[in-house]
Amino acid sequence: MMNFDLSYVRMRLMRTYTIVVEPEEGGGYFVTVPALPGCFTRGNTLEECQRRAIEAIEVHIAGLRADGETVPLEVGAPQLLAVTVAA
Repeated sequence: MMNFDLSYVRMRLMRTYTIVVEPEEGGGYFVTVPALPGCFTRGNTLEECQRRAIEAIEVHIAGLRADGETVPLEVGAPQLLAVTVAA
């Protein structure tokens, strides 16, 4: 019974966040987490971006909790839209 209880608690603590990975001019990628303003990282490959995003999200959430703030939930995946403007 103990293992079931622990697994249930871990599942309840799991959250999914969308990350936005943008290529940088000099190479590599810049990563942001729209649902967690101020949470960002960088990586050289997409796989590295994912690993670093997980670390950044965990640290960001720990900081929010330490400050007594609410941890935002992602209410829906961000949409990427393109617009054309005169420039």
